Amino acid sequence: MNLVTQVYETSKLQPGKTAYHFMGKDTSYAELDQSVSMFASALQGLGIEKGDHIALLLGNTPHFLISLYATMRIGATAIPINPIYSPDEISYILHNSDAKAVIALDQLLPLVEKAAPLFPSVEHYIICEMSADIGERVAALPDKAKAKVKLFSKLITTGRPDLEPIEVDENETAVILYTSGTTGRPKGAMLTHKNLYSNARDVADYLGFSEHDRVVATLPVFHVFALTVVVNAPLLKGATIVLVPRFSPSDVFETIKEQKATVFAGVPTMYNFLYQFPDGDPADFNTIRLAISGGASLPVALLHNFEDKFNVRISEGYGLSEASPVTCFNPLDRERVPGSIGTNIINVVNKVVDEYGDEVSVGEVGELVVQGPNVMKGYYKMPEETAAAIRDGWLYTGDLARQDENGYFYIVDRKKDMIIVGGYNVYPREVEEVLFTHDDIVEAAVIGVPDPDFGEEVQAFVVLKKGAVADAEKLKAFCANRLAKYKVPKTIEFLDELPKNTTGKILRRSLKDQVRQ
Repeated sequence: MNLVTQVYETSKLQPGKTAYHFMGKDTSYAELDQSVSMFASALQGLGIEKGDHIALLLGNTPHFLISLYATMRIGATAIPINPIYSPDEISYILHNSDAKAVIALDQLLPLVEKAAPLFPSVEHYIICEMSADIGERVAALPDKAKAKVKLFSKLITTGRPDLEPIEVDENETAVILYTSGTTGRPKGAMLTHKNLYSNARDVADYLGFSEHDRVVATLPVFHVFALTVVVNAPLLKGATIVLVPRFSPSDVFETIKEQKATVFAGVPTMYNFLYQFPDGDPADFNTIRLAISGGASLPVALLHNFEDKFNVRISEGYGLSEASPVTCFNPLDRERVPGSIGTNIINVVNKVVDEYGDEVSVGEVGELVVQGPNVMKGYYKMPEETAAAIRDGWLYTGDLARQDENGYFYIVDRKKDMIIVGGYNVYPREVEEVLFTHDDIVEAAVIGVPDPDFGEEVQAFVVLKKGAVADAEKLKAFCANRLAKYKVPKTIEFLDELPKNTTGKILRRSLKDQVRQ
């Protein structure tokens, strides 16, 4: 069994059940399966074969769901790419991934025009129409580019509606997900059918997903967190996905209320925006049985504030692209520990080790390593990086963590983000947690910057609530009452907003670049 065959089976057993809702329209499992079948057949008609690579430059629309499952249905490999990446970032991934076809939103047509002569290995650019004049714009392309362009809407009408899923080995690559590239070029994590299926199944079971759930998908679906938690896991259980094209607090409140959504998943930034939104009505969250946070550490102060306001429990978890992604979650059937990422999910083992790979004592900080059927088979065309990441059957995450006596894990920080002040370790998250408890602060991020005397010093960047007065010295005094002296920010800079990626994760790298300038 894999994801594709499960959705195929659901379409036979519950054909009328709503698979997804998008822009006011419900689409049943039977309709989704037919669209997947027809598009998969059309891809075969273009010469796409088992094992070929297809890049998906798509957002939160039905095109993504159909393209992803059609690609896997014929045994090809999907490569989801953030459609708002820069041309250089997209070009690198297309080149590195050996993509044979690209499926893209129509606003990327100018990029297609430039890319067509640069990537001779890409045989087809399939454009998903979102605007009325797309036919004219395609017709205006140079002949070399136009010859490679096909329209999604025309292709999907030419395929067979009864194409059954082709048989694939569970260890064949289903998806290649490129990491965010915080250190050097992005690496393509090869996730097998077994990786994706097992993690979707185990997450769905752990969180109690059922066919009655209506899951809000406002996280970008090309990101691994959303791919498993709000796409694959719900479809595996016959639930309904409520697709929201982009995140905005007003759209989320309205969607949850109108669709009677039962599950919401977001990153900490989203929860902060929802909490700060002046028109947010707590009653709109009455139908939510489960709120999920991941992608970054959720400040404990924000967790409590949000739960008090909206009367919904947030369950924080942890994952990474290389693990499909989920490894830990706060359990629903027993105590939730604020600030922790929870315990091992089903079939996955986490442990904390020292630099020699030996497990450390309870409460001691070390690197988090993971083992389970969800762990990738390696990085695409990067054997050395694969050998460094997977050692003796364990995936080394690069995250510093500790475990308590009850089996709950806590992310201390990224290994590379740790600050060393005069020989003392300072974890940015620890300082950020203190800053978040200040009534005037909306967001905070902490980095280490060079210091001639102590090696590094702590620098904080904060965003204040509207009307609050910036006073760095008072904030330093606030921190000094709660932190050891060497952990107190030496410099505090006030910003209108913090730099973030498309999933809402704060980009410490951008802040460091800003300091160097």
